[in-house]
Amino acid sequence: MPMKEDEFYDLEFSVFTALEGKLANVNSEKEIDSYIERITKSIHPTSTGDEIARVIRDAKTFGTIDPYINDDNIEDVMINNTSNIFVYKSDAGEVKVPEKVDSKRSLALMVARMKMYNTHSAANRNIFDVHLPNGSRANIVETPLGPDITIRNFKNRALSIIDLVNAGEFSWNMAARMWLYADGLSIRPANVLLGGMPAAGKTTLLNSLFSFFRPEARIAVIEDTYELNTETQENCVRLETNIDMTMEELVKNTLRMRPDIIIIGEVRGAEAVDMMTAMNIGKVCISTIHASTTRDIVTRLEHDPMNVSKEIIPLIDALVVISRIRENKRYARKITQVSEISGLETQVLLSDLYTYDYKTRKGSDILPSITYRDTLSKLTGFPPTEIILEETRRAKVLEKLNSMGIRDLSAINEFCKEYYDDQGKALAKIGLQDLGTLE
Repeated sequence: MPMKEDEFYDLEFSVFTALEGKLANVNSEKEIDSYIERITKSIHPTSTGDEIARVIRDAKTFGTIDPYINDDNIEDVMINNTSNIFVYKSDAGEVKVPEKVDSKRSLALMVARMKMYNTHSAANRNIFDVHLPNGSRANIVETPLGPDITIRNFKNRALSIIDLVNAGEFSWNMAARMWLYADGLSIRPANVLLGGMPAAGKTTLLNSLFSFFRPEARIAVIEDTYELNTETQENCVRLETNIDMTMEELVKNTLRMRPDIIIIGEVRGAEAVDMMTAMNIGKVCISTIHASTTRDIVTRLEHDPMNVSKEIIPLIDALVVISRIRENKRYARKITQVSEISGLETQVLLSDLYTYDYKTRKGSDILPSITYRDTLSKLTGFPPTEIILEETRRAKVLEKLNSMGIRDLSAINEFCKEYYDDQGKALAKIGLQDLGTLE
């Protein structure tokens, strides 16, 4: 006799609960189906084939929110228990959608589905961070009114530096500066902090730099929750914090892993001191940090809970701030400030190389790098003028790649490998042999 809907709900809830955390590292659809079938039969031995097939099918959908977590134009989905659902659209900001979760039972079932992919052993069973199968990240918090869920969507195709220029975030010259910072002429990439407020686009900008890292570089990536797309780097170790491994401990441990570059998803606490220690012994560090100006970044580093000594802050080469602004009745992201640290007197000295004017809605031309350029000049033997010319050359290369339709992270990275191997040959390949080479 077929199960009634209430019975079927109880079965699915029991199956999904029994599978909490079990599907996080299962990549095969066939294996997932097998897990679900086995648990369903153990809980309800008389389940029919159709009922088992339905449990398997329902385990792979989140119902009401499916269209939103699969929409590249939606950055966040906010499920306020059974009250309502809001989404954050890239161009329109927060928007209330017509759908909502229809009952507490439906909400509990949705949460149980999500927790099948939980990877963290949680000290607090009322808070969960979960990687969903499509790559999105769900934060689940239990409240007296029922779970509140916030889902951060990740684009199926990570945005590249060229995508960001095309979106109006910055210029080709700025993109070339980011390339120079990330590559360091193969000698010494820059230590960079990318600042901004929540949802400003810090992680997206950080991710775009992966196109430029050299293929031989060993990269250690440390995040609270996996967000970065590291597919362009073969020699890359990815670490994720949990209750047993704090960010501070993982940053310290990376020094035993022989990294060339340490990427920290976000620095916010005591790990800042360990990040600076890594810089001090010659490791390159790139991270995001919450701040609205480059001076705010320095201030945050100096005070609780980071407490970085002012004397070692000049180990950082460049500070970049990205902001979300309102432009022509739409939201847009812009780099609003770039500074290099030029020394230390009574305070850390900052040289502003670029600023964005909120009144005119225009940014200044990015000024030539001084401090970092001179560091590269000393280490490479190239005169400062040659480094400036190389940056101009790279701006033209990126613009050319864009015109040729070479825009995604992997394609840019493949060209960069050729560029690093034989600059003249790579330039000739895209018809820019007249630009000359760094000599």
